[in-house]
Amino acid sequence: MGASDIVLQTALEGLPAPHRGKVRDVYDLGDRLLIVASDRISAFDVVMPDGVPDKGKVLTRLSLFWFDLLKGVVPSHLITADVAAMPPELRRHAAVLEGRSMLVKKVKIFPVECVVRGYLAGSGWKDYQKTGAVCGHALPAGLKESDKLPQPLFTPSTKASVGHDENIDFDGAARLIGADAAASIRDLTLAVYRKAADYARTRGILLADTKLEFGTDAGGRILLADEVLTPDSSRFWPADRYAPGRSQPSFDKQFVRDYLETLDWNKQPPGPRLPDEVVLKTAEKYREAYCKLTGKAW
Repeated sequence: MGASDIVLQTALEGLPAPHRGKVRDVYDLGDRLLIVASDRISAFDVVMPDGVPDKGKVLTRLSLFWFDLLKGVVPSHLITADVAAMPPELRRHAAVLEGRSMLVKKVKIFPVECVVRGYLAGSGWKDYQKTGAVCGHALPAGLKESDKLPQPLFTPSTKASVGHDENIDFDGAARLIGADAAASIRDLTLAVYRKAADYARTRGILLADTKLEFGTDAGGRILLADEVLTPDSSRFWPADRYAPGRSQPSFDKQFVRDYLETLDWNKQPPGPRLPDEVVLKTAEKYREAYCKLTGKAW
């Protein structure tokens, strides 16, 4: 796959201008949304100028896999990812949309990132080192980096439109959306994590943590939305290389982060160009995550 096959952004004729997130272009179609996963990659909340081959397709295929596996736990906002089943005004853009798009119900997204942690890593590990707790959850003394937690923790955060999300506790989530809604999405988040982590373990992968989004449809039903359990939103660790007391190898954009840490860069936009080797290794990791989790060839 050459650079010409990388989709950095879309502008689909005849459709409204998209809202561009870090990775997705979202087209508002009234009561539905068209979500297009680009090959953009972000690190430290900055979108890099270089895309990663197949990344948008991996994110889409993995999300579809998980939506199906989890449908007994929580319904999703998915209508179809089959471009041939989409309306004519979308089918005419099949060359761009094939493999990287989903037509979904428009839902009212809760302004809370639903983070769940099964292992002590990332900002949770930093939090624990300082306070002995993670987002208000007191933990036993003496835990090491990457240790499995006594039980999965719901550690929500705010959704920042610019900059970093802020970690909050359950009470903070309840103040934002109400106690009943906060309890509902907490319970769904933990149920999704347990089902997904149990499945991933059968594929030789540990699901260290993930973040989910939920929204309500017109009837007030809670649906799983956006992407789900992808390398962009989760830490996946190879079980056969797991060793607490250090950071773990993972199926995600760690190659990009590690490269950026070697640079004299202030982690502010614009992001630096990425060497071909870093881009290709990252693409390999994303494809490998898909193959290992689904048991399917890319």
